[in-house]
Amino acid sequence: MPTTKSNNSPSTHAGGVVYRVQDAAPQLLLVTARLDKSVWVLPKGHIERGESPDETAVREIFEEAGVTARIVEFLTTSRQMIRGVPQQIEYYLLEWLAEEKAGEGRRIAWLPEDAVLRKVTYDEQRAVLKQACARLAQTRGIS
Repeated sequence: MPTTKSNNSPSTHAGGVVYRVQDAAPQLLLVTARLDKSVWVLPKGHIERGESPDETAVREIFEEAGVTARIVEFLTTSRQMIRGVPQQIEYYLLEWLAEEKAGEGRRIAWLPEDAVLRKVTYDEQRAVLKQACARLAQTRGIS
């Protein structure tokens, strides 16, 4: 059963785990952080006024990675401290549709499950990735 959205306090950010299938195996998307290109993260960003978290996730993935994706389902809400600032992030599972050149000067990587779990920098995002991999295996019949 998918995790439900948190209603404790409003979310400040949204992002997602984007997957595509290559040679019958899923690959997951990571991007480099804006300020430190050695840090690999899930694409996410600030929810703008008048924008829903799911709209933010789709927009941020396109802006940061040049990837157009569609939301499959809500995954989880994560709380993180980023440079001393608390963030509440709504994460979605998204399916890759198309790709252009990555924006914002970031690098992107499409990796299989084991490699993406090793490459992502933050434990909180690793937990989100593990949840996404479990959902993919359960709902899509792929692992």
